[in-house]
Amino acid sequence: MVNTAAIVLLIGSLFLLLILRVPIAFSLGLSTLATAIYLEIPPMVVTQQMVKGVHSFSLMAIPFFILAGEIMGEGGISKRLIAFSNVIVGRLRGGLAMVNILASMFFGGISGSSVADTSSIGSIMIPMMEKQGYDKDYAINVTVTSSTQGVIIPPSHNVIIYSLAAGGLSVGRLFLGGFLPGALLGISLMVLSYIIAVKRNYPKGEKVSFKEGLKITWESLLGLFTALIIIGGVISGIFTATESAAIATVYAFIITFFVYKEIPLSRMKLILRNSLKTLAMVMAVIATSSAFGWMMAYLKVPTLVTSGLISISDNKYVILLIVNVILLFLGMIMDMAPLILITTPILLPVVTSVGMDPIQFGIVMMLNLGIGLITPPVGSTLFVGCSIGGMPIEKVAKSLMPFYIVMFIYLLLLTFVPQLTLFIPNLLMGS
Repeated sequence: MVNTAAIVLLIGSLFLLLILRVPIAFSLGLSTLATAIYLEIPPMVVTQQMVKGVHSFSLMAIPFFILAGEIMGEGGISKRLIAFSNVIVGRLRGGLAMVNILASMFFGGISGSSVADTSSIGSIMIPMMEKQGYDKDYAINVTVTSSTQGVIIPPSHNVIIYSLAAGGLSVGRLFLGGFLPGALLGISLMVLSYIIAVKRNYPKGEKVSFKEGLKITWESLLGLFTALIIIGGVISGIFTATESAAIATVYAFIITFFVYKEIPLSRMKLILRNSLKTLAMVMAVIATSSAFGWMMAYLKVPTLVTSGLISISDNKYVILLIVNVILLFLGMIMDMAPLILITTPILLPVVTSVGMDPIQFGIVMMLNLGIGLITPPVGSTLFVGCSIGGMPIEKVAKSLMPFYIVMFIYLLLLTFVPQLTLFIPNLLMGS
């Protein structure tokens, strides 16, 4: 029997707490606890579900991903990736915008974080673009939209969270599934930025000499090898995701402090502190999201949603459109990690019932929620970009409209063309 009152209490209290600006981890935990008390479930059960949520070997990869990203971000890799991108596309009309997008693509393969990407690349590129004659809001637009590549292009710790929420999907297949979609997203944004650059007559960049280009490429590839260690180790089966992340962290440490040598070893203390703060927030969200997800399963919310959506229409395309709209809306009001943990058990049965592969749905979900990161009112990446650029979020959001349109069209392609996601995993790891 469906307990409607408990479902309303669970979801209603969550949204009420979010409206009151209570941190997401506390909102999830308190709404779950309140519902448990209403149902006369011992609070200890909620605690057990929280512990169970973080008691996973796969999650051990996340601290290493965060630490490796912090080390490379602090150690000068951002500057080198920008220089490397400039060698490739800087000479084109509006080339600095394309450099921004390409650098975000490369940096996303190291940090796996949209916010980290915007912070590292944006702090360099936004002032640089403004100085070269680009409109400030346009510079912010390019920076925040291109940073969403970081949640798709491997290695992304959000993909590992999805793998866990989906019942243990292959991390290697998910990593491979993100390659082509992430690259095509970057190309789509480059095409749009070139059109805007021609229309507004933005400047071309200066050509880089062959000798200088070789030097820049070599220094950049040393940093990019961090991502190759993680991806190659997981896909080949030599390492687990956790082992690959740990080895990559050691490599990043060596490259940053003994090859690049831009920061002193004493800076490691600050890097560890920042990594620990980020990790504490991520793990708290995962723990409370797990308890919240368990409560939804207890109340049979996933079954109700599946039945409800299928009752609306038996048309595959209609159902997938509705799922996209749901994810886009939720991405506008909640953070990414808890949404992955909460919505995956609910929506995965829906999409698989109409024939969508779980790997494809994972990448579609990443893009959906990535768009949410740059959309008001929550949009954490958009807030970071506006803070760096010193512009009000309302003005930047309005000028983002062409980028929103391109990303939404691309989202539909990703949803309805499975091979964009599945071609590389099937080619390298079998169907």
